[in-house]
Amino acid sequence: MAKILSGRIEKLDIKETLRYLGYAGVKSVEGIEQLLAECEGMLMPVLAPKAVYEMFPLTRGEGDFLDLGFAKVNSRSLSRNLAGCEKIALFAATVGAGVDRLIVKYNRLSPARAVVLQAMGAAAVEQWCDEVNGIITAENGSTRPRFSCGYGDLPLKLQREIFPALSVTKNIGVTLTDGDLMIPEKSVTAIVGIKAKGN
Repeated sequence: MAKILSGRIEKLDIKETLRYLGYAGVKSVEGIEQLLAECEGMLMPVLAPKAVYEMFPLTRGEGDFLDLGFAKVNSRSLSRNLAGCEKIALFAATVGAGVDRLIVKYNRLSPARAVVLQAMGAAAVEQWCDEVNGIITAENGSTRPRFSCGYGDLPLKLQREIFPALSVTKNIGVTLTDGDLMIPEKSVTAIVGIKAKGN
């Protein structure tokens, strides 16, 4: 049975925002503090974190063949990631459409703000995914790092099977484009391996 979560981001991870902006490890950038504070003030009220997740059994076949319970895939990268696991948590998460609307608006009004909002939105959805991941770990014990479509050799088209498996559009309002990208853009789907006892 799928579980639906909604959350709240109290404080944005500015360090992560700077990393997305290409300023990782830089002590200070002239004028950026004010721009960051301004963009944070615009972004925080529109964040609407939601997620849906469900547990599935994991069965291995020949080579890198995996039966994920909701789909079957051949993926060396995912197979390695799921070493020592007997089940998975599949999740989809978003911080909502408000972020996309802000970015579109500021692409016209102020490209500099649009770039910062883009980075902040990416940092916000990662923060929310960390929280969802933490809930899954607390409920199920030790987990592997989350793995998304498009990582390594795991095809983006697997999204087509993730969406109906979790009723993503119905449960959290995220849709899939013909090119297998998500709308709202600041959304993530991921597979989290649950380590078998003793691994």
